[in-house]
Amino acid sequence: MFVAGLALVPALHAEQSPSYGPHLEGFDYPHAIKRFEFSSQRQPLEMGYMDVAPPPGKANGRTVVLMHGKNFCAATWEESIAVLSQQGYRVIAPDQIGFCRSSKPERYQFSFAQLAHNTRALLRSLDLEKVTVIGHSMGGMLASRFALNYPQMVEQLVLVNPIGLEDWQAKGVPYAPIEQLYQSQLKTDFGKIKAYQQKFYYNGNWKPRYDRWVNMAAGMYAGDGKEIVAWNQALTSDMVFTQPVIHEFDTLRVPTLLLIGGKDRTAPGANRAPEDVAQRLGNYPELGQKAAAMIPNATLVPFPELGHSPQVEAPDVFHEALLDGLKAH
Repeated sequence: MFVAGLALVPALHAEQSPSYGPHLEGFDYPHAIKRFEFSSQRQPLEMGYMDVAPPPGKANGRTVVLMHGKNFCAATWEESIAVLSQQGYRVIAPDQIGFCRSSKPERYQFSFAQLAHNTRALLRSLDLEKVTVIGHSMGGMLASRFALNYPQMVEQLVLVNPIGLEDWQAKGVPYAPIEQLYQSQLKTDFGKIKAYQQKFYYNGNWKPRYDRWVNMAAGMYAGDGKEIVAWNQALTSDMVFTQPVIHEFDTLRVPTLLLIGGKDRTAPGANRAPEDVAQRLGNYPELGQKAAAMIPNATLVPFPELGHSPQVEAPDVFHEALLDGLKAH
């Protein structure tokens, strides 16, 4: 659950996190987890997902698919799920293969195209033909790939502080082999995750309620399945670094809403880059404007005082902007 290559951020202090299983057994999700069983790359796999209906009589006929980030799970969307369902949306929130409540294969060729294909298969199994896709962090890269590959299924694309608004390798960040990423992941713990999130996500301002999400991530590294968790995180870190989507933004053909916290400085691999390169990475106010200019039908809503997870940091502000953006379409 931890962005590979950034495990060397100093820990704030030693803290204990709960111990969860490799499929996040023991962590409470806000809604019941359902299972989508399918075959992919010559092996049986399962995607855990939440399917939350709006209250009786409130359905607006639209379905929202929430795509989590790399250091997050579907559960991180709990406040957004509550808000969206109360507004009449059906909400589908899957954990992608390699993450959280879903399968963690020993061997899998991870790609955003494959994960998008898996998600399409899930939606088809639910007889859904048209959805609004909302992606946060790494989920923004996946949501973009989904919209690029299956535009006929997407009525609206929403990107919440997506990573991948810049091509880190092209900007000078050196490649790290998967074995190196794996060894870094094995050192992950509560303190390192919290230190990283405090520095890059929340502009140094920590609130006790954020600890729940650190515990969620760290708990899988504290359990018996930490090796397979770390291995899948290393594989997906390689996917994030080597499969940029920014170069295709000008070919997006769906209405796109960009919700960008300006204090975010997330830049996977920045710690292994030369200092002059690292200093130029993760400038989200600039990256958001450039992305909006590239996408043909884009609306940019900046949150200058918020960081990487505006839906967690300031849910009232975030959800007001999100609902306005969804209604405008």
